[in-house]
Amino acid sequence: MTFFKSESGVTPFYDPNKSYAENCEKGPFGGFADGVVYKNEKEPTHDFLGHKVYLPFGIPAGPIPNANFCKGGFEKGFDIIMYKTVRTRPHPCNEFPNIVPVQAGTKLTIEHASAGLTMGKTFKKPIAITNSFGVPSISPKEWIPDMKRAVELAGKGQVLVATYLGTPGNGEEAFIQDWIDGAKMIIETGAPIVELDLSCPNEGKSSLLCHDTERVVKIVKAIQPIFTEKNIPVLIKLSYFSSDKKLKDFIEKVSPYVAGFNAINTIAGDVRTENGEQALPGKGRLISGVCGAPIKWAGVDMVKRMARLRKELSLNFIIIGTGGVTTPADYKEYIQAGADAVMSATGAMWNTDLAKEIKAENL
Repeated sequence: MTFFKSESGVTPFYDPNKSYAENCEKGPFGGFADGVVYKNEKEPTHDFLGHKVYLPFGIPAGPIPNANFCKGGFEKGFDIIMYKTVRTRPHPCNEFPNIVPVQAGTKLTIEHASAGLTMGKTFKKPIAITNSFGVPSISPKEWIPDMKRAVELAGKGQVLVATYLGTPGNGEEAFIQDWIDGAKMIIETGAPIVELDLSCPNEGKSSLLCHDTERVVKIVKAIQPIFTEKNIPVLIKLSYFSSDKKLKDFIEKVSPYVAGFNAINTIAGDVRTENGEQALPGKGRLISGVCGAPIKWAGVDMVKRMARLRKELSLNFIIIGTGGVTTPADYKEYIQAGADAVMSATGAMWNTDLAKEIKAENL
């Protein structure tokens, strides 16, 4: 059943009109399933954490739930693919639907999001959607072999990044231990790079774990030796920081333990129907992360500020820019802002030729 149609008539590679389980079982869709494979030319020359890629552009953790989706992304020329966040234990997905169109205009400010948003009727440009999955995960017995397959699907000039998070348990010690246990599971997959998902809600003392600097330092100190022993670089996924002071404090305290930062995830806001009702069904789902073109300003802003801090503090870490990348011009804007690599989730979902288009202008 089609609940929301795309104005362009395009079916995204992750179909919002199908449940998470249906997407995982039957996907990918759209351009990822058309059998057309992008062919890179010459040799990969860009360095991404010790791996040569044709272009430091890819898809972040989110719309890539298994190896079949990774295969589709690699075949379309996205050289860095981040496998959707996994956990040490099974965790259910939020109730369907998880992605709905949002009326967010051309620039979704923090103030605008805080005032509340209205669900749209169609997916149209500038594309803006909810991202309300609840960080689901299948069991490690299932995702470890699947992620291992995804690692092996990366072609020449391509690389897979594993993304995971810890699940809260009985106190902080148990929470940190879960991060340690997850690190050991990631090692089993052979993933050459790992990203810690600190940008999802309800995991830290202040809603977002990445805003809880004290706890993040404890986590990265605990897991760093596990990945360092295997020479696996660690990245951290961040949400938006409104405070320069808090961002600086975070970067200063966390950067010694990681290889880089990826920003941003989404901008959160209340999402309602035109009648004022909660748009997404289920308890605690009035607030949803919004992503797509209108949040680009926040991603670019974070990249600029992190680049300034990197120079000011004489630090050595890479910056990945994510959020609102839908055109080749968006890619360039992030690079000019100081990003070492760029990611696109929503833009790539609706335009699986995006990597091809960006490479045409930058290779």
